Amino acid sequence: MTFLSRFANTVLMGFALCFSAAASTPESGQKLVDPYQAGSQYLAYPRPAYGLPKLTKAPKGYVPFHIEHYGRHGSRWLLNDDKYDRPVEYLQKADKYGKLTPRGKELLQQLSKIRDDSKGRVGELTPLGHRQHRDIARRMTENFPEIFVPGTHVDAKSTVIIRCILSMANEIAELQKICPELIVTCDASRTTQKILANNSTDTVAKKLSREAEPLSDAYAEKHRDMSSFVSKVFNDPQFVADSLNTYKVFKGVFDIAVNTQSHDDQPDLYDLFTPEELHNEWLGRNADWYTTAGNTSLTKNRVPYNQRVLLRNIIESADTAMVSPRLCANLRFGHESIVLPLTILMGINNSAFDTTNFDDLEANWRNYEIFPMGSNIQIIFYRPKKKAALTPDEVLVKVLLNEEEATLPLTPVDGPYYKWSDVRKLYADKLDSFSTKFSE
Repeated sequence: MTFLSRFANTVLMGFALCFSAAASTPESGQKLVDPYQAGSQYLAYPRPAYGLPKLTKAPKGYVPFHIEHYGRHGSRWLLNDDKYDRPVEYLQKADKYGKLTPRGKELLQQLSKIRDDSKGRVGELTPLGHRQHRDIARRMTENFPEIFVPGTHVDAKSTVIIRCILSMANEIAELQKICPELIVTCDASRTTQKILANNSTDTVAKKLSREAEPLSDAYAEKHRDMSSFVSKVFNDPQFVADSLNTYKVFKGVFDIAVNTQSHDDQPDLYDLFTPEELHNEWLGRNADWYTTAGNTSLTKNRVPYNQRVLLRNIIESADTAMVSPRLCANLRFGHESIVLPLTILMGINNSAFDTTNFDDLEANWRNYEIFPMGSNIQIIFYRPKKKAALTPDEVLVKVLLNEEEATLPLTPVDGPYYKWSDVRKLYADKLDSFSTKFSE
């Protein structure tokens, strides 16, 4: 069975409703309700398969006029050849010594085919990844038709990685297909990498994350049980432990399995894992991402600030839009390693949750809700109708995380709508205090 056929069955069985409930109530403590969520950052973009959120109407007299955006690239292949080569080599070695079960032999054939298909494609956008961004762009025009009209300036920038550039290209192509009269500028340059991918240059934050890694590693190890997987694939568990390294085998197959959802034609491999194995592996990966990007005392609450340059850029771009006579949208394209800490720095949906106890995470902080393939943050700006000159106090904003209305750590004016002056002050104060709170 391919991923697509299994995916359709899953949706029909009701996982769609379960995901929507989990995503909309981050405080609920909802456990994994869908095996695809176990993939963490490998979760394929959950719209529209899991439902499209209904958006709240703007307060009376207000219309949208501007968008600030950051989006992750769409679904992709795994990042390097080793991710496909190693699992095949492990199983080939076991097969040589007669240590594979019939399902293990079948798995070897499946992984060999996937490996062969991956050659020359590692890290690249899949056809699904292309479609995700076209769909996101189309829904953006449907949700905010007042912005995407003739003469609107759409400025798009991407990191220099090809999957991000192609994600940008797909969104722009769809926008221009819908409204050819848009004024579009695009760029992908190393000159903007410090804005779009600043986490790679923040050595202090990286050092703090590395120092916390042993804690999340120990937590993951405590929860890990691979016995069912091993028994399905191998007829001699001791051979796996002694000659292959059980977790390396498990992890290699797991990564390929959870990434099948980013492809239209790869075989389903979820029968290899029990729900408990999927859940426990996710627990460890969730903890790992929390130490990598979370607002935790374990890393002195410093790490999300690796996106301070990007957030400052968003504020400055919005300030420019306030005085521009032209409607505009600023679209940025990058990676999950940016979306996650940016979401946390902005305090979206209580993502700035702080704990030193990884057991608290499942009920309060779940990575797959933030940064699936194609994940995006949209900040929508509203102004009073027929008013050209604006002050920040007159402008309202709402934030969408993966196209769903999100909360901020402020008191809203109405539903999901906040005063831009309040939001701007919150972020400006936060950024201005960085140098006094943290040493470089």
